[in-house]
Amino acid sequence: MKVSEEEILHIANLAHLNLEEDEIDSYILHLQNILNFADIVNNAPIENLDITVGANEAKNVFRKDEITVFEDNEGLLQNAVDKEKNMFKIPKVI
Repeated sequence: MKVSEEEILHIANLAHLNLEEDEIDSYILHLQNILNFADIVNNAPIENLDITVGANEAKNVFRKDEITVFEDNEGLLQNAVDKEKNMFKIPKVI
């Protein structure tokens, strides 16, 4: 796709870009490359392709929540700065 200098200047104005005269040709080339690639992607053959929802069949594996008693409470709380009633004591947040 051919991009004109006027189109580049219009896009630059919309994007609030201050383009120098020597930058315009570079912007034209880059935008043409982007639009050509988009055209290639749009025209890619898609016949006989299976529908893909995701790249793989990964899914969440959930475990059942079960309450268990932890036997080594003292070992669990050994590094606690402050503890109360076999629990970590933390500063009030509210």
